[in-house]
Amino acid sequence: MTAIEHRTLGPSGPTVSTIGLGCNNFGRPGTVTETQEGTTAIIRKALELGVTMLDTADMYGGYPGQSEELMGVALKGNRDRVVLATKFGHSGVDMGIAPGAAKGTRTYIRSAVEDSLRRLQTDRIDLYQLHTPDPSTPIEETIAALDELVAEGTILHYGHSNFSGEQIAQAARAGGRFVSAQNEYSLVARAVEKDVLPAVVEFGLGFLPFFPLANGLFTGKFSRTERPSDTRIMRQRPHIVENAPWQAIEAFEAFCAERGITLLEGTFGWLLAQPNLASVIAGATKPEQLEQNAAASTAWKPSTEEVATISGLFDALRLVSERSLT
Repeated sequence: MTAIEHRTLGPSGPTVSTIGLGCNNFGRPGTVTETQEGTTAIIRKALELGVTMLDTADMYGGYPGQSEELMGVALKGNRDRVVLATKFGHSGVDMGIAPGAAKGTRTYIRSAVEDSLRRLQTDRIDLYQLHTPDPSTPIEETIAALDELVAEGTILHYGHSNFSGEQIAQAARAGGRFVSAQNEYSLVARAVEKDVLPAVVEFGLGFLPFFPLANGLFTGKFSRTERPSDTRIMRQRPHIVENAPWQAIEAFEAFCAERGITLLEGTFGWLLAQPNLASVIAGATKPEQLEQNAAASTAWKPSTEEVATISGLFDALRLVSERSLT
């Protein structure tokens, strides 16, 4: 396998592997990685492969904080080999800290980061991300609190997640030193192309897509007729397969077959050709899944024309998702 490539996350952020490990499966009930043993096996495989970008959140796991706890144990002795990213302040989850404080305030942020440091068993976080916007707190207050943590060395860089293009611009113009933006992006979820990706480019952020393989739809395991029942997508989100745009996916499969590459390799190639995209954050519950993702990340580099052709196969979906935002 060709060595994994690396990119800088924004002009001033850390250097990260172009294949990242999404850690939302750690502690997830019903998965191999629900246990410490299963999580440690994935972390060890990541280290072996050279996957350095590990992305989690304080809310992930069978209970909030469990993913961070499992990672803290799994990374003992190897903490310095990874770029450790976590998130705080998801609007839909009560972490039981700083009662009454909005999640973008200094009070909340300082409580949240101390809890994450304890669970991760580390003295600093490489990338600390606001999980969802906090409309009740001025972005200037959030920025000031994050800058304070950078000055103290508690966090090295900070980013945001689920921001709109307008919110990205507002944060940048308020003086925020955000290095990254993390939003959903895949061939079937392209709404960010309307305003988020242009803002990412304008303000020099590194982009981190979540659900880049559409919950496994583009792993090559699924078709109109083949739907493995032992997969997370069929256990928890079967509607994704049932409502998938099979005509476009089959046309993409034919495009890949003509070039001697797999659907997974074609998907990674398309993603990594997008502007400012730094690392494809994909989850895994088995070491072999991580191996496949790592191999796919270097297997094929499309031309500008090929990127446009792939995008064109799914353009109708992009237009529908954009209209849903208006």
